[in-house]
Amino acid sequence: MQFATLAVHAGQGPDPAFGAVMQPIYQTSTFAFRAVGEPGPFDYSRTGNPTRHALEECLAALEGGVRGLAFATGMAAEATALALLQAGDHIIVHDDLYGGTYRLLTSIMANKGIEPEFVNLRDLKALEAAFRPNTRMVWTETPTNPLMNLLDLEAIAELASSRSVLTVCDNTFLSPYYQSPLALGIDIVMHSTTKYINGHSDVVGGALVTRDAALGEQFYFLQNAMGTCAAPHDCFLVLRGIKTLPLRMEAHNANALAIAHWLEAHPSVSAVHHPGLDSHPQRELARRQMRGFGGTFSFRLKGGDAAVQRFLNAVKLFALAESLGGVESLIEQPWTMTHASMPEDVRVKAGITADLVRISVGIEHVDDLMADLDRALKA
Repeated sequence: MQFATLAVHAGQGPDPAFGAVMQPIYQTSTFAFRAVGEPGPFDYSRTGNPTRHALEECLAALEGGVRGLAFATGMAAEATALALLQAGDHIIVHDDLYGGTYRLLTSIMANKGIEPEFVNLRDLKALEAAFRPNTRMVWTETPTNPLMNLLDLEAIAELASSRSVLTVCDNTFLSPYYQSPLALGIDIVMHSTTKYINGHSDVVGGALVTRDAALGEQFYFLQNAMGTCAAPHDCFLVLRGIKTLPLRMEAHNANALAIAHWLEAHPSVSAVHHPGLDSHPQRELARRQMRGFGGTFSFRLKGGDAAVQRFLNAVKLFALAESLGGVESLIEQPWTMTHASMPEDVRVKAGITADLVRISVGIEHVDDLMADLDRALKA
């Protein structure tokens, strides 16, 4: 089936109890056994829940995987994936990534004896040089947050697979509608379903999808043992959001690309980081690896931090807020907001400086969005 059909139907047949067309919310903690020693399909909602099961089946179908798992937050999904590692293991991570992931790796996983090494994974030779005998995982984002750098997933997967090293790709920025990491050889796809997959800024959630059944069973064990699973009502909301994912992503993509072209010509802007622009240094990789560019990108203002502060305080239609991927447009300064948990020297080295603005373009009319930005840039 085509993606749009899967988004509406995957994992979601009519409910067997009363024929409900929409997946019901099974808001229950426990399920009755048929008899002593004879549980039904579900026994306790941490272990399994019909609403969560429907979402997990849908996510697996959309990513082309064999097993999907839904979590309470994106960070819960990350923590569960990283629970595969043990003390003494080495993980290679791209050096330009979400600040929360950096914090998890350096403040929590490193204290457990897992060693993260931050490498520019756009440089495949640097990746090859970083592998060690104890390397167990390569963690990628593409496009990266917030600089919109692209990583060659097929090449990274090939290098890691030849060394029996697991690969993870955070696919949050593009969603499965615009990028399919599993088809490129990646072992595990991670999502913050809070973002585009849900798309309405009314729930937090996370997901892992894998193309390996045995790995899926490991994740299921960890999800149950650690209690990182998503709640039924949250799963219902994400399922509802998925049904319009193709329509929303087309609107996000068109609006963001139009605004990126407009900003590139604006006299107050020094650079625009958007993989759909001819100026992006990895434009050819974008054409080969992605089916679209999503709705989030970043740009730099002339005048540095002072100009950014004036601009962000002047926008009216764009909400000054963290997160991304909702139907409404958001804007933020990574330096002081989403990436503030990274040490200053690490931010500067990666290129996350005070002149950088990240924008999540919603599905409003593009002329209204441009007018708001233009007025704020002239403030």
